[in-house]
Amino acid sequence: MMADLKKLAQYLVYSYENKSNSQFQNSELKLQKLMYLSQKMSLALTNETLFDNLFEGWAYGPVLPELRYFFEEDYQPFDVENNQDLSVKDMYIIDNVIAEFGKYEAWALAEITHQDSCWIKSRKGLSAQQYGRTEISIEDMKNDAMNVRFYDHEYDMYIDEFDDFHGEVLSL
Repeated sequence: MMADLKKLAQYLVYSYENKSNSQFQNSELKLQKLMYLSQKMSLALTNETLFDNLFEGWAYGPVLPELRYFFEEDYQPFDVENNQDLSVKDMYIIDNVIAEFGKYEAWALAEITHQDSCWIKSRKGLSAQQYGRTEISIEDMKNDAMNVRFYDHEYDMYIDEFDDFHGEVLSL
């Protein structure tokens, strides 16, 4: 069963605050970009989506419309004690994204996402400041995910450096 988008977002904020020992600052831009990177990482590692929702190609990068105003309307702290909603795989992917990208400010994350061909494709025909509502397809995200070299922060090494890794997709 696929995890709920808002539960994943709550966990992402929790993971960030836990790993960085600092507040998330309710930055929707940072949340959107880290959720995008989590979806991309899931596709790279497992060839499966972390959640079913599709991103749209907005001016400042990929956006999940369902998470607009998340901090104003829907945010609840993640309940570690009563977590039956997320799998070990979900948390592992998000934790690794936070370990790799959590150090960046929101605008730097936006610049990172602007390098992906799926976002560039979704912006075709639009000026830099036009909003844009074109959905980014999972297939286009998978193409970008093929370029990810996954770093496992638990083992402090790239996954392709493991002796028993032979290019297979990870299944957790």
